[in-house]
Amino acid sequence: MKERYEKLIRAIEHHQYLYHTLDQPEITDEAYDSLMRELLEIEARHPEFISPLSPSQRVGGVPLSEFKKVHHQVRQWSFDDVFDFNELIKWEEKIKRLMLKEPSLKSERLEYCCELKIDGLKVVLTYINGEFVEGATRGDGQVGENVTENLKTIKSIPFFLQEKVDIIVVGEAWMNKSELARINKEREKNGEQIFANTRNAGAGSIRQLDPKVTAKRRLDTFIYDIDALGWEWPKTQGEELELLKKLGFKTNPYFHIAKDLAEVQKYYLEWTKKKDKMDYGLDGIVIKINSRKIQEVLGYTGKTPRWGVAYKFPAEQVTTVVEAIVLQVGRTGVLTPVAHLTPVRVAGSLVSRATLHNEDEIKRLDVRVGDTVILQKAGDVIPDIVAVLKEFRTGKEVAYEFPATVADCGGDGRIERVPGQVAWRCVSKDSFAQKRRIFYHFVSKKAFDMDGCGPKIIDVLLDNNLIADFADIFTLKKGDLLALPRFAEKSVDNLLASIEKSRPVSLSKFLVSLSISQVGEETAIDLAKHFGSIEKLRVASFEDLQQLDGVGPVVAEALTLWFGNKNNKRILDDLFAQVKISRKFLDEDKGKNGKLAGKTFVITGTLSALSRDQAKDKIRALGGETSESISAKTSYLIAGENAGSKLEKAQALGVAILKEGDFLDLLK
Repeated sequence: MKERYEKLIRAIEHHQYLYHTLDQPEITDEAYDSLMRELLEIEARHPEFISPLSPSQRVGGVPLSEFKKVHHQVRQWSFDDVFDFNELIKWEEKIKRLMLKEPSLKSERLEYCCELKIDGLKVVLTYINGEFVEGATRGDGQVGENVTENLKTIKSIPFFLQEKVDIIVVGEAWMNKSELARINKEREKNGEQIFANTRNAGAGSIRQLDPKVTAKRRLDTFIYDIDALGWEWPKTQGEELELLKKLGFKTNPYFHIAKDLAEVQKYYLEWTKKKDKMDYGLDGIVIKINSRKIQEVLGYTGKTPRWGVAYKFPAEQVTTVVEAIVLQVGRTGVLTPVAHLTPVRVAGSLVSRATLHNEDEIKRLDVRVGDTVILQKAGDVIPDIVAVLKEFRTGKEVAYEFPATVADCGGDGRIERVPGQVAWRCVSKDSFAQKRRIFYHFVSKKAFDMDGCGPKIIDVLLDNNLIADFADIFTLKKGDLLALPRFAEKSVDNLLASIEKSRPVSLSKFLVSLSISQVGEETAIDLAKHFGSIEKLRVASFEDLQQLDGVGPVVAEALTLWFGNKNNKRILDDLFAQVKISRKFLDEDKGKNGKLAGKTFVITGTLSALSRDQAKDKIRALGGETSESISAKTSYLIAGENAGSKLEKAQALGVAILKEGDFLDLLK
């Protein structure tokens, strides 16, 4: 019986390795379950047989009162960070200088092993004669915590290696994103605080005193380094990874041997784009000199290996200081408070400003001039201040109050609160700053989409009195533009071709381009669908307009006032002579039979994986509709980070709420 029991342990361990590490199962789940049942039956009859390395022990042992300290046999190091290619070049230059001083390295060729930097918790695993005996956290590098029982619950950590070898290995324990979503959903339901990210969840799971809690969280590992080995060492880092895999450890398959930094950079840029598509968190790549001989000669500084470096992906959250808060005049005269920041690099670009949206947002954040804040940017989204770090306050910070006048508002500069809203606006409607914003919007992607005719071009055209109204853009001649500074013939030809290409425009985009107060992309689509032509819309009464779903009295009044204005009537007539407005609000066949047909979506808060416009495009491509307002007719509310009042209204109306992960799953 004992012999049968030991064979069952080995067999089950082997099939767990095939399933969880190689993803190549040889037997069915039912057959595996049958072996496991037999093992458990033997253990129930013969508890004296139970081995600490039995597969049954992966479900979690007895809760601990505290973690014991572990003194690492080999000190645990951490890599220095670099954040751009220039810093990486400087690192290599330093390496080459060090190698020149070492006679034994003068003939050695540099090549690099590039590995993905998994955003998890570093773990150190010790095996004696091929059997798992201890697992520990990194701790301070010299002393960690014994988390052996918790690590036993991770099925990709082998209890027995393919060879009977003494070895200490290092790797990353991590939680996948889908598991995080499952756990957070459960915690939210139970009124518990949700985990911020996979790293926090993974680290919290490893450091549970009750291994049964860890077992429920389905963690995984990638092993990437050998610290101590009872036989001949591999000659390269690439060979080391292959040996780890051969011994039975789960390794990340996406490592790459690069012959130079140009190849390293190519790998880095490739994974910068692909990182969010992986089911585990990545915060950069790790670059190691591939030759073990060079590694050994270069050695370590007091804190880090000289032979390796972490090349971090652009941060999406950073801290900075609010140096000032200023009001920016928008195209409808509404004033947007903008924080001027100490410049900081976030999501790959240098940022010195962030929108504060409105007065309520300033009060909600309690943000003051001089505050240290957390800044967030996801993809191409405008940076947002998401939190104030109040523990950094000195008492010298200054609370912001809206002024009586703003110089850019024109006239006497007075401002006023917009009735029924939290926004402020210029009293005068003829400021030059507002005019610029209106033109910027007219040529933007959401409106006429004049590629190559951005704000800088508009500024030049306005400053040289070449345009005063929208229609003037379409009457520009080559001679007009060539006379301007820094306008070459090719760039002029490209600009004129872009303007010409934009003349055909859908009705919804045409409405968006006019900067009518209260009329955004969703309302424009609703209007275009209902009226079908600009001729019908411009003569619609207030009563007709307010009855339209998604419009209401505020929007109806804004439309009536705009179309009734004498100057706006002239602007429309001039535009009609230059552009061709399609009667279709969108391609009528696009997504008609898609999986989201008949569903209406509202988005609130910040999405991390894509912008709001991208989300809306994907919904429409699958036949769904989008709206800016919540009603009983709304099918789903997509709730991103910092969701606002729309979330509360959706909950009150019983509208189905999708987290971003749920929404992305729906799109698949």
